[in-house]
Amino acid sequence: MLAFLGAIICIIASVHPAGTAASSSPPSSSSSSDNDSAAAALLPPADKGLGALHGPAEALASAGPRLPGSPPPLFSRFVCTPLSAECPAATGPGSTGPEELLALRSAAAQLRRTALEQKERIRMDQETIRELTGKLSRCEGGLRAPQAPAAGLRAAPKPGTMGHPPAEPPAVRELEEAVRALQDRIERIEQELPARANGSVPTAPALARDALHTKMEQLEEQLLSKILTLQKERQAANSDRSQQQHDIEKELNSLQSRVAELEHGSPGYSPPDAFKVTIPVQNNYMYARMKKSLPELYAFTICMWLKSKALAGLGTPFSYSVPSQANEIVLLEWGTNPLELLINDKVAQLPLSLKDKAWHHICVAWTTRDGKWSAYQDGEQRGAGENLASWHAIKPQGVIILGQEQDTLGGRFDATQAFVGELAQFGVWDHMLAPAEILALANCTSRLQGNVIQWDDQAVEVFGGASKGAFTACEEGRKA
Repeated sequence: MLAFLGAIICIIASVHPAGTAASSSPPSSSSSSDNDSAAAALLPPADKGLGALHGPAEALASAGPRLPGSPPPLFSRFVCTPLSAECPAATGPGSTGPEELLALRSAAAQLRRTALEQKERIRMDQETIRELTGKLSRCEGGLRAPQAPAAGLRAAPKPGTMGHPPAEPPAVRELEEAVRALQDRIERIEQELPARANGSVPTAPALARDALHTKMEQLEEQLLSKILTLQKERQAANSDRSQQQHDIEKELNSLQSRVAELEHGSPGYSPPDAFKVTIPVQNNYMYARMKKSLPELYAFTICMWLKSKALAGLGTPFSYSVPSQANEIVLLEWGTNPLELLINDKVAQLPLSLKDKAWHHICVAWTTRDGKWSAYQDGEQRGAGENLASWHAIKPQGVIILGQEQDTLGGRFDATQAFVGELAQFGVWDHMLAPAEILALANCTSRLQGNVIQWDDQAVEVFGGASKGAFTACEEGRKA
């Protein structure tokens, strides 16, 4: 017992001053403190460590008995904690960039420094342990000298003694493996970066093709913009030209009216319908236009007085056009063809003869029911038929032109289809007139006006050199 107490006292005397000196010595520099903090932050929690180099304190204390009430032995030990060697995997083929590469290099350098510091501390602790183990062995040898082992027997060295130097802790090996893994990954990334850069650069033909495609798109955009600009300019020019032509025609008409008044004195007609429209020359710009349009009609009668001066065909005494149909209602005699009535571009030939250069009263009547129609000359019915645009309704909001055939709404006249002569008493009814009513109009015994379109001086405009003059239907007929 006395020998054991002496050994304990010897151990306490040798260990306690070293622990006190170690705990009271200040840090050598701020850099070592920073490195320790960085290493502690990188390592996992202490509860997952591998233990001390020589096992827990209880294991070492079990090497010999302790006296009751004696202070616990002091040990200088270093707890090593394994560092996971697994590195975060890249999220994709293009996720590793220069910034991540820089961060990995910095982490690798920090790990190297931490490993070196840990290794240095472990070496110092190993030296301290060796020293303490030697002292303990000497104390035990001095106390146990009388109880020497039998000859030929030799005690096996214990781990951690001078005969069995301690092995390198696993934490150091794991840190070194993690550093090597990071270095390998950094080298692989550095090798892959040039390859990716080379793979992402397009070839020269591809660059040339892309540049050519971009240039073509730019040229197409410029061309389209130029076309749109030219179209706008053309529309503006056409609008200005049409307005100028309309103003000139109005001025010309007013001058012609004034000249007619000076030549013939005051007008010889007082009723608003006692006038005629004269178109002296066959062209595509002389005509008259009714200011009023037609409503939707399911039947009609159109009557007028006319006197043709054409050498061949009669031309077009009147035409009615709508936006969706240029030939909604047309009375036309063109070239050697007979006089025709067109409704919705459907044709019926009229057996009328109007080429004797005399005044004639004509009427055409039509109903949508079975497409029935009839034609009158000087009060007598000359022809009739059916199936002309059956069940078709005359469209509203069109344009009525006297003397020209319309190829579009209100325009595109053809000089070969123009009327040459005089027109008067143009009227439109929304039903088929009875034969007696038509005869009365032709004999001048009735002054029946159209209930849709009336012949009125204020309702007729003349253009291009066409003029208005006095007209009394029956007196002109007698003169003829």
